[in-house]
Amino acid sequence: MADFVGVWEAKYPAIVKLWESAWAELVPFLSFAPAVRQVIYTTNAIESVNARIRKAVKARGHFPTETAALKCVYMAVMSLDPTGVGRQRWSNRWKEALNAFTVAFPGRILASTK
Repeated sequence: MADFVGVWEAKYPAIVKLWESAWAELVPFLSFAPAVRQVIYTTNAIESVNARIRKAVKARGHFPTETAALKCVYMAVMSLDPTGVGRQRWSNRWKEALNAFTVAFPGRILASTK
């Protein structure tokens, strides 16, 4: 942390202050494998999908049946990646993270994926 502060404090004092105040929460995050950290900090992608679903549901207003609501959500999600290329990239990114989670939390991941 001292090396980081020495290099970046003059240019980014707010970031240095934030990291120093949240150091106890940041250190456990850094102990995860890089693949796990990448999956953890991609919550922006999840929030983007949720925003797209909310926008589609709000534009529709109401649904006569539960099936109609599910179709609307399905169409909103499918419009994010119509070719399926992004889905393949996303699932490939999760393979290494799932392996790391399985090692870090034995018995929890495999039991839920069977």
